[in-house]
Amino acid sequence: MRIQQIHQHLAELGAKPLHITRILRAWLHGLPLDTGTRRQQSQDFLPLAVRDNLPALEAMLDDLARLRSEHPGADDSARLLVALNDGQLVESVLLPRDGLCVSSQVGCAVGCTFCMTGKSGLLRQVGSAEILAQVALARRKRAVKKVVFMGMGEPAHNLDNVLDAIDVLGSEGGIGHKNLVFSTVGDPRVFERLPLQRVKPALALSLHSTDAALREQLLPRAPRLAPEELVERGEAYAREVGYPIQYQWTLLKGINDSQDEMDGIIRLLKGKYAIMNVIPYNSLEQDEYQRPDGERIRQIVRYLHGNGVLTKVRNSAGQDVDGGCGQLRARAERGSRTRSGQGQR
Repeated sequence: MRIQQIHQHLAELGAKPLHITRILRAWLHGLPLDTGTRRQQSQDFLPLAVRDNLPALEAMLDDLARLRSEHPGADDSARLLVALNDGQLVESVLLPRDGLCVSSQVGCAVGCTFCMTGKSGLLRQVGSAEILAQVALARRKRAVKKVVFMGMGEPAHNLDNVLDAIDVLGSEGGIGHKNLVFSTVGDPRVFERLPLQRVKPALALSLHSTDAALREQLLPRAPRLAPEELVERGEAYAREVGYPIQYQWTLLKGINDSQDEMDGIIRLLKGKYAIMNVIPYNSLEQDEYQRPDGERIRQIVRYLHGNGVLTKVRNSAGQDVDGGCGQLRARAERGSRTRSGQGQR
């Protein structure tokens, strides 16, 4: 469902733009839909037909995203397995320091070789209202002051829905524009559309390698932008909006943690309006990829810092629950298939 359908439904009940804005604001903050102000109660500002339909509207909105299971992490994060109204599952992550990571697709078509989500392929798009429902659901649990589009899916492949959600979050949702983070592997449409938006989010670009051939292997269906071109386009956007680009680098032992790669990062990012987020791979023993040991990670950060590239280590939230992006959904799907098979026997 798209947010425009909710607007239309309310308008058909007689709601004016002011009423729609107030109802959406209450929903997005995890509050009852008839929440008024100290000076004005709902009966004083909502048309009767709208008030009478609020229980049905609330049920419809609740059904957009329901909590299937919650997995708290030792780092004050919590991974949420969320059921959409057709039964499809996505993941949201409550992050430390009032952040939330949301999903924009069920599955993903990019096929990053180190990502569990990509192994399932793309199943369907997540509507703008379903994206917003993930925020409303999270805000019933704790404060959310930052929303990052780094969950399941490639936001650029669902661009209209994601931009609609960002526009609402930056207005009725009350989130600062630089605290809305659009993550992408580098789809050219992003660089065309984002500068034209009323709400211009911060941008996170998945780099992962400075070697074009290796990056193509790791991100097999990403647009064929050379790392140099990706950084050039990112730098232009950063200078336009006034906040730095976040470059994402999933650190894979023996794959992209070499000295040549580190020198390549310095060559591309030194002097740029940029932050390098080094993300050690969330590995299991049987995984094809492994994370480098702690000392190597510290060496990398010191080396990049010492050569003029602001670098942060961003461990995936909730690593202690084996909840890397897509893992919760994959386990739930396996469990569902197992139960189904047992029932047939």
